Amino acid sequence: MLAALLTAVTWGSKPGTIVLVIAAAFLATAVLAAVHHAEVVAHRVGEPFGSLVLAVAVTVIEVALIVTLMVSGGNDVDTLARDTVFAAVMITTNGIVGICLLLGALHRGTASFNAEGTATALATVCTLAVLCLVLPTFTESAPGPEFSSAQLAFAAVASLTLYGLFVVVQTVRHRDYFLPESAGPEDHADPPGDREALTSVALLVLALVAVVGLAKLESSPIEDAVAAIGAPQSAVGVVIALLVLLPETLAAVRNARRNRVQTSFNLALGSAMASIGLTIPAIAVASIWLEGPLVLGLGSTQIVLLVITAILGALTVLPGRATLQEGGVHLVLFAAFVFLAVNP
Repeated sequence: MLAALLTAVTWGSKPGTIVLVIAAAFLATAVLAAVHHAEVVAHRVGEPFGSLVLAVAVTVIEVALIVTLMVSGGNDVDTLARDTVFAAVMITTNGIVGICLLLGALHRGTASFNAEGTATALATVCTLAVLCLVLPTFTESAPGPEFSSAQLAFAAVASLTLYGLFVVVQTVRHRDYFLPESAGPEDHADPPGDREALTSVALLVLALVAVVGLAKLESSPIEDAVAAIGAPQSAVGVVIALLVLLPETLAAVRNARRNRVQTSFNLALGSAMASIGLTIPAIAVASIWLEGPLVLGLGSTQIVLLVITAILGALTVLPGRATLQEGGVHLVLFAAFVFLAVNP
């Protein structure tokens, strides 16, 4: 609540350094609050619905932040959506997955999960990534790595269709594919009552609004810091994605420590899927009134990283279990992504 109040007080202003430092601290606490209340809601509705709650909530703040920054203008905002969505995919499929595999393997020797559900999620993520982020580089209807209006409309509809189909599969048709293989002692705690769950829903929304507002407040210092170290403006999208995905990361790590690797994968891959499947259509609609081009096509280095991620992800999830080695490989690939984002 204090973070939301600070967001309202500082909205549209350019505060000094002290206020920015305080805002950064409140941003961190708002992230922790979002994780807590999302877990309360998730415990009330059960898996895999709980993972969807946080994935959709995180995507909402991602879209809001991207559109807000694109409206406010600045350097290279035409690539901001692409850079942020691609960063979200790499963070979730390599960073979060790698950390969770390490924690799961350290806990039990090998990290076990449901191969059917995880493979379905990964296949959907890869298809969405190629459709929305790779194809624009090779299409010929529009100059540069952009979609034409018709192509962008098709990509938006296809993204929503794939995401909606996955939600049906995850929650109705094959819900058992996405349930944890083992249950920790926390799973036997009584779920919260309706009143507590509704309170957490309201506070979750408030916390996410605060995260959006304070992240926007910190956006200018982030851009200045990126420029100061000589990194390209595309690194701003990486920082935004890291901020937005903090609640998801903390929730996934907590579940991995409880030997609930499948839930961690639901969170990670669900966020990657929502990031593309919901963000791209929203940006496509927003582009109707936004000025300037919408560059979605990835560069050659990014495409190589995406291809390696898809191959590595398939080799990791198909056996249904993984060791420390797989976790380490994912984290090294994530480190390569971050390094190349700063030093292209």
